[in-house]
Amino acid sequence: MVLATPFILAAFLLSGTVRCKDAFIHEQRHVPIGQPLAVAHPATPLVWGDINILHTTGKLALYILLAWLARKKTAPEPNYSGDLGTFSSFVTHMKAEAQRLNVDLLLVDSGDMHDGNGITDGFPAGDVNGHEVKSILALLYKYGVAYDVYKNFAPKWSGRYLTSNVNITIGNGNNGSTSVSLGARYAQFKTRLGRSVTALGVLFDFTMNSANTTVQPVGDMVKENWFKEAISDEPDIFLLVGHMPLQNNKWPVVFSAIRAVHPQTPILIFGGHAHIRDCVQLDGRSMSLASGRYMETIGAKLDKAGSTDEIAFSRRYLDANQVTYSYHTGKTGEEFHTARGQSITTSVQALSHRFNLSYQYGISPSDYFLDRVPASSPQSLLSLVISQVLPTILSVSNPRASIPRMIVTNSGALRFDLHAGSFTRNDQFIVSPFTDTFEYLDNVPSSVANKILDELNRSGLPARRKRDLEDDFEALELLNQGNPSAVYKKWMWDQWDQWNMEHRDPTNLTLGYVTKDACPGAGDDVIHAPLPHYSNQPFIGSPPGQSDAFDLVFGGFIRDSVIRMVNTLNAGSRPNVTDANIQPYSEMTTSEAFGLFASIMWN
Repeated sequence: MVLATPFILAAFLLSGTVRCKDAFIHEQRHVPIGQPLAVAHPATPLVWGDINILHTTGKLALYILLAWLARKKTAPEPNYSGDLGTFSSFVTHMKAEAQRLNVDLLLVDSGDMHDGNGITDGFPAGDVNGHEVKSILALLYKYGVAYDVYKNFAPKWSGRYLTSNVNITIGNGNNGSTSVSLGARYAQFKTRLGRSVTALGVLFDFTMNSANTTVQPVGDMVKENWFKEAISDEPDIFLLVGHMPLQNNKWPVVFSAIRAVHPQTPILIFGGHAHIRDCVQLDGRSMSLASGRYMETIGAKLDKAGSTDEIAFSRRYLDANQVTYSYHTGKTGEEFHTARGQSITTSVQALSHRFNLSYQYGISPSDYFLDRVPASSPQSLLSLVISQVLPTILSVSNPRASIPRMIVTNSGALRFDLHAGSFTRNDQFIVSPFTDTFEYLDNVPSSVANKILDELNRSGLPARRKRDLEDDFEALELLNQGNPSAVYKKWMWDQWDQWNMEHRDPTNLTLGYVTKDACPGAGDDVIHAPLPHYSNQPFIGSPPGQSDAFDLVFGGFIRDSVIRMVNTLNAGSRPNVTDANIQPYSEMTTSEAFGLFASIMWN
């Protein structure tokens, strides 16, 4: 996943409502898991205010991913089938509508726009991941990509790519180096109708950034002289856009620093990273929103300067598809598609062709789900991986294939569902974009090998890309390490659980998000029944086997946890295992495993 900093597209001006309280998911028996369903229409038109904002997060990778999933007919994927070109056409029509209504419209994005499909992960050697699409934000895990953003991407936005607390170290031409802001610290501008805006772009306290990049803690950022200077003059609106969750994070720190100087100025906050739809109000003259994985709109009815009354806000979480876009713009068919939108779609398709993403490995006979079914289900992707995919691909051209083995890996190595039908090179990146290889420890006694899976799941040892969490503190820690999966999974489970407790009827409802947040009223643009959601273990592995000893095979990303557990189970009966005892088992990566499996078993 990418950690990105936010930017503002001040040239585009958008609007809408944002509503947020709903319920949660229905029982699985009501809607067959793989049943194709139609895309539902929004319930009501957007509510326009004096100033209106369209917010996206996770846009680049997701819009390319969504266009690919548009080919998949399993619900709820059609809900999110709009591509980047379709979105561009939507923005153009919304801008025209804002001009017709004589209101302001802004488009903002809060990052997380890399990873998760072939455009961003399947680029040929020597290319910068999907750079041709001109919309990648900083991947702080990798210095090379961050430097490309600094040199090539950020300058194109003329001060609108905001990185208030992110620095990069670069050479200074004198055999030395210096730390500079990756993008602009802040921006001050006027809207089309003359409203003054001071904008900042804040990243959460990320701790896993690469060497030569720096993320300043938010609490330190607000003490900087540049920050005090940026907020000294009162604008009509403070606009805070950042890759940071709304809950249990540092937005109140920035908010309070501004409120200490400007107690009544409207403050609009747009967060991200947790992948959930969320809304909170820190006071009556502010609103904080997060658009989940896709988008939302907000409309604000502003009042005259000096007013202390609460501001009337509206909000709406939009499903990203052409049905939604056409409903809210009144444009259908060819009238909807703009020349620029069609050009963007064509460009992305050409890039996909260049990266050979349509190459078909095989035909999947079924849908396989990560969380929508229990791990014991024949439609569980976790079950497919451990019972079929890994045993098959780890036996290919492997001299140790005849030796009894136990396989252990982490469920977090899988990113997305695998759908029935054509399985392509792009699909393998969608299901798992990770490049970890497999290692092994030989001659592990059955007393250890047959217990290690259960003990790992009981131990609390890190699975690195751990998928589940029950503890809010653990969720926050994972979030600050760059892993939003924990919070998202809890959010999805809450929807499913609440729906079942309320015994709500899903008849005639399509599957999708059912949002409940802390703001008044309902926010979802389309009323859905929630997705079934099951909690799975962080580690998955082979069932107990019949042998005196095994090769213990595992993904390299859980090496430390495996070593610790083997030594615990040995309990002093054998010498401690160290890194020196670990050997390569296969150079096949997690992502490549699916393509090989499909070519062997699904043809």
